[in-house]
This record gives sequence, structure tokens and C-alpha cells, in this order.
Amino acid sequence: MDADIWQNVERLVAWLDAEAKQPPDTELLLRILKVSEEAGEVAAAVVGAFGQNPRKGFTHTWQDVDAELCDVILTAMVALRSRNPEAARVFEAHVAGVTTRSLTSRG
Repeated sequence: MDADIWQNVERLVAWLDAEAKQPPDTELLLRILKVSEEAGEVAAAVVGAFGQNPRKGFTHTWQDVDAELCDVILTAMVALRSRNPEAARVFEAHVAGVTTRSLTSRG
């Protein structure tokens, strides 16, 4: 993953830390919970892209869904970095492990 992404995550974490209104443990918990909030926004965008709510109709585009998915990813990265200073290394190792497990043929 591009190191610039993790540099931006670092900047966002520093900004959130500077603006924090709660004790550090509570801030961390709220950042982790924010991932669920963002995932709910993905669900709402998908429902809106399908026009599934007859009262509202088509309220979102697939580009909106993409943007909401990006918000989930970025929010999770911020939460991970807020919890672990080695977030980039942890994430890279996790992706490598999942890739190996998933793509290794079972024969």
C-alpha cells in the first residue's frame, strides 16, 4: 500500500487527537465504533442505488456507494492506527496472511 496513504492516516489521527473531547480510551472506542456507522452508510447507499425504498425512490448512485466504501476503509485505518502505532505493518501482514490462506490451493 502506498506509504502516502499511511502518512495521511497519521495526519488524520493527529488531528482527531488534537480535537478529542473524551478520555483517550473513550476516543479509541468511538473511533472503532465509527467503522460500524460508516458501514451503515454503505448499506443506505446500496438501498438508495437500487431505489429499494418506495417512499424515497432512487437516492444514491453507485459512485456514492464507492465513496461510502472508501469512508469505511479510511475509518478502519484511522481506528487501527489509533489503537496500534504499527498499523501499517500489522495491516500489510494481515493482508498477506489472508491472501496466502485464500489463494493457496487445497488439494
